Amino acid sequence: MIKNVVFLFLLGASALLSVSCFDTSKVASRPAEAGAASKSKTSFFDFTVNSLDGAPVRLEQFRGKKIIVLNVASKCGYTPQYADWEKFYSEHKDNTVVLGFPCNDFMGQEPGSAEEIAAFCESNYHISFPLFEKVHVKGDEKAPLYRWLTDPAQNGWNSQEPTWNFSKYLINEKGELTHFFASKVKPDSPEFLAAYGK
Repeated sequence: MIKNVVFLFLLGASALLSVSCFDTSKVASRPAEAGAASKSKTSFFDFTVNSLDGAPVRLEQFRGKKIIVLNVASKCGYTPQYADWEKFYSEHKDNTVVLGFPCNDFMGQEPGSAEEIAAFCESNYHISFPLFEKVHVKGDEKAPLYRWLTDPAQNGWNSQEPTWNFSKYLINEKGELTHFFASKVKPDSPEFLAAYGK
């Protein structure tokens, strides 16, 4: 009897963990008290990343713009968000940039090469926002930029990793991480618009 109770408890805990991994409604925002005391030595603008064709890109060039960082994939239920974020970028590119980082960390939903990813994005969504080399966004091989995005010691407050493909990080014009949004949030979602408008 005790063994059965323990098994059911563990089964229930496992189910809860499984559900939390796919939580697509999560939003996290920079605490109001995260001021000068929480500033880290490393800035978003300190990073250089490689474009999808392998060219180095200094993120410093985006200083003064709002920045949305997405981990993207070609074979995901959220892949149609490419169209949403391309539209948003085309309408706001004077003061905003969307940065797409292909990622194969979630159920192998981005298996393609750089050339295949570029062809897919061009032929299906006419993507004009910057795309970068495929990276890991979680785990031991996490890319340095994603380590910054998910380490409070580096970004000042946030520890939230991407929960699935098309998770979003919002960075302000000064390079401060202000919000995390899980996959379900789109450019016209009220929570994103409220954060973006700040």
